Amino acid sequence: MVVEGALLWEPADDVVAGARLTRYLESLGRPGAGYDEVWQWSVDSPAEFWTSIWDYFGVIGERGAGPVITGTMPDATWFAGSSLNYAENALRHEDGTALVFVSEDGGRQEMSRAELREEVARVRAGLVRLGVGRGDRVAGYLPNIPQALIAFLATASLGAIWSAGSPDFGVPSIVDRFRQIEPKVLIAVDGYHYNGKSYDRSAAVKEIAAELPSLRATVWIPYLAAAGDGRPPQRAEPAPAHTDALPHGEVIGWEGLRAETGPLEFERVPFDHPLWILYSSGTTGLPKPIVHGHGGIVLEHLKSLSFHQDLGEGDVFFWYTTTGWMMWNYLIGALLVGATPVLYDGSAAYPSAAVLWRIAASERVTYFGVGAPYVMASLKAGIHPEGLDRLRGLGSTGSPLPPEGFSWVAEELPGVPLGSFSGGTDVCTGFVGATVLHPIRAGIIPCRSLGARVESYDIEGRPVVGEVGELVITSPMPSMPVMFWNDPSGERYRESYFDVYPGVWRHGDWIKINEDGSCVIYGRSDSTLNRGGVRMGTSEFYRVVERFEEITDSLVIDTGQLGQEGRLLLYVTLAEGAELTETLTGALCAALREELSPRHVPNEIRAVPGIPRTLSGKKLEVPVRKILLGTPVEQAANPDAMANPEVLRHFTP
Repeated sequence: MVVEGALLWEPADDVVAGARLTRYLESLGRPGAGYDEVWQWSVDSPAEFWTSIWDYFGVIGERGAGPVITGTMPDATWFAGSSLNYAENALRHEDGTALVFVSEDGGRQEMSRAELREEVARVRAGLVRLGVGRGDRVAGYLPNIPQALIAFLATASLGAIWSAGSPDFGVPSIVDRFRQIEPKVLIAVDGYHYNGKSYDRSAAVKEIAAELPSLRATVWIPYLAAAGDGRPPQRAEPAPAHTDALPHGEVIGWEGLRAETGPLEFERVPFDHPLWILYSSGTTGLPKPIVHGHGGIVLEHLKSLSFHQDLGEGDVFFWYTTTGWMMWNYLIGALLVGATPVLYDGSAAYPSAAVLWRIAASERVTYFGVGAPYVMASLKAGIHPEGLDRLRGLGSTGSPLPPEGFSWVAEELPGVPLGSFSGGTDVCTGFVGATVLHPIRAGIIPCRSLGARVESYDIEGRPVVGEVGELVITSPMPSMPVMFWNDPSGERYRESYFDVYPGVWRHGDWIKINEDGSCVIYGRSDSTLNRGGVRMGTSEFYRVVERFEEITDSLVIDTGQLGQEGRLLLYVTLAEGAELTETLTGALCAALREELSPRHVPNEIRAVPGIPRTLSGKKLEVPVRKILLGTPVEQAANPDAMANPEVLRHFTP
């Protein structure tokens, strides 16, 4: 067993000297300042800190004469009187490779920055012809392909608002999202590739369009017909026959949209003008449409990518994601710092579990990011990554990574620091994470992010150190939502984050902040385990259970309610050929008793064919708990927001 906190990596002097964060500190006249000192300054003096970010990176725009910050959460406003445009800042770098695209079937496309600017200008002109302007919404039903990035940048350049959903989302799930925002244009693919198969989505697009009366046009990208390389055909391509007469607006092809070029101009908008609309998972209700502003995202991503990922010009950035996860929005932020994003459309397990490592090697990636489950799956599969000679950092997010995952990376990729990050769609970044100035210790997140005043609150709402508590943010960040769409009074926004602690953002995670500023995330606070007064995050439980070779996945549910202890149920998905024998059950219980506590030995262990997860891969603990407490399966979770809704029926009282 790997001991939590074991030292796995320390930065060499030349790494510290060459770090972008070090150069930033030197520019502030703070050479040699410790990270804790700088973090404290960043949260104590937010106006000074965020102004320094604008100046250090030379953000294109007018900063205005207004105050940097006015008001408090949830009504804080930033950089009053300023104006800028995300796309103008993303396309400011003129030389080098803008992006690399790799598809599951082996296709590859590379685009220079000049080519990207030309494509954005063409699509921008096409959107103008369709009547898209400032404040209009453009929706993308798209995989992680170059056209998605191009369409987003064209939309942003106009001051219009982008929103995307992955084509593996079901029709009701997409309609629940897009109908709320009333898009003027829908850009969609005819299908996508995944796990060695092709999926035709043309009929789904017709259903989606029928539910969006606001549409003036639907733009088709014949992705399945493009010979697998992701390129739009070099000729006009008709939409599938049964979509010729969509109920709302005209139907055009991607080639028709980009047929004419035009000037690449940028509508500079106020700092908090909507840039894109992201969504909560929607597993237990209508997805919340979370609106982020141009300015907040530009400043946050410049800061985070440069100082926490140490990315800049010449770097190649690859994070495995779909357009339906906020990590896509973070990935394309590489353009802001002059790095090259690698876009990948396909499965993380086809043709083998090593596929992402191979892409990282072949594209000479300098920073590679994945979800924590992929690291653990690589460990269990016995993968030995090779050819990663340019890799300077590895990122993990999406769920807590156990110490064993840290240790595996240290053994397989000696000298490569593993940064575990935690944040969310709500702010489109990480609250806590790493820098190359910090040592890496097993199971530990090294620091709170610059500009993010993260604290741990006890049950009385008091900040604590060295104890598990509620993750809260006690000072505003520029990338907090500017609003929820269709929430003019802000009531829904306040209820989501500020209902427990007035004026303090409650994120819904358990966190322990250590004396040295490092921290550990223990999972969702609304699904925590509380056995006889011993409170524990589910991540610790999974760490013990999923270490067994016979188990590929697990879910633990505590059915206890306020003032009443319930049953502790452990669900496991077994590896091929494994059985849930008395021997395995006994070994699991013994390990849980020894490593956690006797209170955390489950009342029952059940084998299930799969663990329910969201489309972005997060375990659905809360809906399963609702089912076990009597909520009908069909009411507990939205199946169209799930990756595998068919498994829910196996979770019954």
